[in-house]
Parts: sequence; C-alpha cells; structure tokens
Amino acid sequence: MKTKIMLVDDHPLFLEGLQYLLETYGIKVVGTAGNGREALEKARALKPDVILMDVLMPGGDGLEATRRIKAERPEVKIIMLTASEEDENLFEAIKAGASGYLLKSLKARELVDMLNNLEEGAAPLSSGLAARLLQEFRNNNTSAGMVVRDKLKDTKEAQLTKRQLEVLELVTKGKTYKEIGKVLGLSERTVKYHMERLLVILHLENRAQVIAYAAKKGLTGEEETKEI
Repeated sequence: MKTKIMLVDDHPLFLEGLQYLLETYGIKVVGTAGNGREALEKARALKPDVILMDVLMPGGDGLEATRRIKAERPEVKIIMLTASEEDENLFEAIKAGASGYLLKSLKARELVDMLNNLEEGAAPLSSGLAARLLQEFRNNNTSAGMVVRDKLKDTKEAQLTKRQLEVLELVTKGKTYKEIGKVLGLSERTVKYHMERLLVILHLENRAQVIAYAAKKGLTGEEETKEI
C-alpha cells in the first residue's frame, strides 16, 4: 500500500501500538500527533493521503481538526476513530468532511482491509455505525436528516444516467470499485470515472455523503444496510 497515513490520538500507548500494527502490514505511517492542533500542523508539513483521527482529545478535538484540515486540503481522506457505537459525534464528523468512521475495537485484519479497500473506493464505516448512519439519514425529523435535506436541496433535479444510478446503488451496498466492475462488466477505472462524475453532479464530497443521498432517495433497504 503506497498511501501515506498519519495517526492522531492522545493515548501514546494506543498510538504506538497502532503504528506498529500498520507498519507490520506494510502500511507507511508518515507521522503521528497527540491532539487536534498538532494534527493540523503535522498535516501541513507531512501531507498525508489518509489520517486516522481520534474523535475526542484534550488540546484540540478531532472534529475541529477535521474541519480545518479539510478546508486546507480537501483531497485528504480522514477516518474517525471512536471507542463506542453510540458516539454522538458520528453525524458531525460526516458533516465536517470525514470519509469514514471506525470503532477502535475492530480487529487488526479488518482495519488493514478497510484501509486497503479505501484506495478502491470502499466506505470505511464499521457495520454498526453504518447502520446508524443510514437509519438517521432516513429520519427526516432528526438534525442529521436536516443536514441531508440541506445538502441535497440543490440536487433534486440532478439527472443521473442509468449507469451512474447502477453504480450509486452498488456503492450503498458497500461494494468496492473492483466488485462493482465485475457486477456491471466494467473496468475498475471506468467505475471510478462514474463515481467521480456522480460526486460532481450531486455536489457531494465523499462516499459517506453518497450513502446519505441514496438513503434519502430510497435506494437502500434494511437488508442493504447490514451489508455496508
């Protein structure tokens, strides 16, 4: 994996352990930070492709750091790390531009696979969190539902091609670009192109927001939610 990763967490032992684990699997860690302020400084200097960011930290939390980093470097992918499925910051993180949200309790192999699949367009969302995200986006009476309505108010008339709709539906099922290509008989490069066009047409920033769009439009079901 050629992707450069930066780690942010206020617990040195966890940080060192995570760095050792990733490097054992051949994943390059370009640097670490212990709080949000340091994360912003290190992101400017190291220019990582992906940041694994703890949500709650003293001396600058992960949400604010995510907002500021994304404002300066919108191309960087930030994956939030949390200790609980009940983390109330899930929706705020997606609003801030986070590309995914993972539980710290997931197994090492699962984390590595998700990071590898990130390059293929997979949504790095722990299953329980993905289910919560979709359920909340379906509920128009919640603050998260309001966020989605605001985000989608300019996309109601967006015209997607049949192929783009097919890609959109498969994306919400947690399929990687390679898997989508096999289903639709397309090359991985062509699937990536359709996904890029999808984001442009719908005025969305990342795959998590695409999932929100699909939920709002009724393209996901309870069965699909479990597969993400």
